[in-house]
Amino acid sequence: MSLQWTLIAGFLYLEIAIVLLLVLPVASPKRWQKIFRSRFIQTFTNQASWYFGLILIILVLFLLDAIREMRKYSTTDHPEGAHLHLDAEMQGNMRLFRAQRNFYISGFALFLSLVIRRLTTLISTQATLLAQSEAALAQAKSATTAARDIMTKSSGEAAQNSSNEAHDKEITELKEKLKKAEKDLEHSKKDREAMVSQSQSLKNEYDRLLEEHRLLQVKVSKGEGDKKAD
Repeated sequence: MSLQWTLIAGFLYLEIAIVLLLVLPVASPKRWQKIFRSRFIQTFTNQASWYFGLILIILVLFLLDAIREMRKYSTTDHPEGAHLHLDAEMQGNMRLFRAQRNFYISGFALFLSLVIRRLTTLISTQATLLAQSEAALAQAKSATTAARDIMTKSSGEAAQNSSNEAHDKEITELKEKLKKAEKDLEHSKKDREAMVSQSQSLKNEYDRLLEEHRLLQVKVSKGEGDKKAD
């Protein structure tokens, strides 16, 4: 294997390791969010789009080169009645096999690059939504607790001054605030349930991507086996 294809293969193995780390329950979305926002990652994040575009262009060029080599060695024209020497035929098949191998390597590397970008985006979005849900839930709970404390205090004062209209009005306002706080708490709970459902759908999406990747590898392996048998 030449140097450039060795580098592409190493990049493919690195992508496989990254995908496994992102998909497996190694760390929570919050932990991944902290890693993504670390100083070391931020130094590359400022030009991440440029780097990603450059990698895609390189992989596409290698993929097109592999396709060209496959077409070159898969179509051979020979005069009628001519027979290739066994060594020449084996050399042609070997070059075709190398071209097919390079095609699979560059194709999988390009596919996993898109998968990694999508996974990082989904994990960052999930971490942000979870943080917002927890903050809203904590705020609703604190508002409910404060309203209940004020309600208890106001109830004691209202028992002593039952004829005071100002206290009755204050109690009414506090009751409305308490109802509003309870509604906010219920809304926050619903948002949290929706977040859990979204997290489960994200997990199912990850599992589906892994299954498609596994089926594609099995299909590629079967294709190579059939071509070798031919």
